[in-house]
Amino acid sequence: MQRTHSIEDVFDRIEAATGDGRLTLGEAVDALGGRGYGPFLFLPALLEITPFGGIPGVPTLLALLISLFAVQVALGRDRIWAPAVLRARSVEGERLHQAIEMLRPAGQRVERWFPGRLPMLVRGPVRRLAALVVVTLCLTVPALELVPFASTAPMAAIAMIGLALTLRDGLLMALGFALSAGAVGVIVWALLRLPI
Repeated sequence: MQRTHSIEDVFDRIEAATGDGRLTLGEAVDALGGRGYGPFLFLPALLEITPFGGIPGVPTLLALLISLFAVQVALGRDRIWAPAVLRARSVEGERLHQAIEMLRPAGQRVERWFPGRLPMLVRGPVRRLAALVVVTLCLTVPALELVPFASTAPMAAIAMIGLALTLRDGLLMALGFALSAGAVGVIVWALLRLPI
């Protein structure tokens, strides 16, 4: 499959597919389907970190979507698949546009800083291990929604891993693993704060 190494290209394709209305998951898959799984991990995770992720239920929905794609990475699938019920889910185009424009400057900086070093850390077994880490982090998100902003920690780690896969940068993947370890500490702290 054709892959992209450009975050800017991912943002442009999502915005083009959205237009002025709403964007369904199916439209996003069609727009980015030939570009690997990285965008399907980092884009929903980044959206959760923006004010868009403050809508109740959105972090859990995004975690479900990310898990669906991460499992496919772990299984080594080459083609992106999503069930019809999820392909029909949509988000408001204006909210999505605002979130992307907020993230665009950071995406441009990341592309300059991580030009594709240590490629062995984004291939084969390491890639599959990263996908399993992503699934594990996603499983914590529904409970973390009960603590304000707590789900940002695992989503930040997921975003970094997704960016590493998109840019094929092993240094970014190593940072993603480190951030995942830090997220575990935040997750434990947040879960201990939940009323029993």
